[in-house]
Amino acid sequence: MNFDLRLPLGMIFTLFGAMLVIYGLAAHGGGGPTSNFDLNAVWGAVVLAFGLWMLVLAMLAARRRRKRAP
Repeated sequence: MNFDLRLPLGMIFTLFGAMLVIYGLAAHGGGGPTSNFDLNAVWGAVVLAFGLWMLVLAMLAARRRRKRAP
């Protein structure tokens, strides 16, 4: 079985992280308790990095599977 859960998880987290970063950068303002930085953009970057890492791991695993298969 060649199903790797990291691929769909990576795509979902990358999509949500990118949307959160864009929203955080576009809606910055307000002046609440986090007026020095935008928490949505920061956590969006964290989620985006996690999603990209899952995609990289899925691609490396697929490459490793292709090398082992005859």
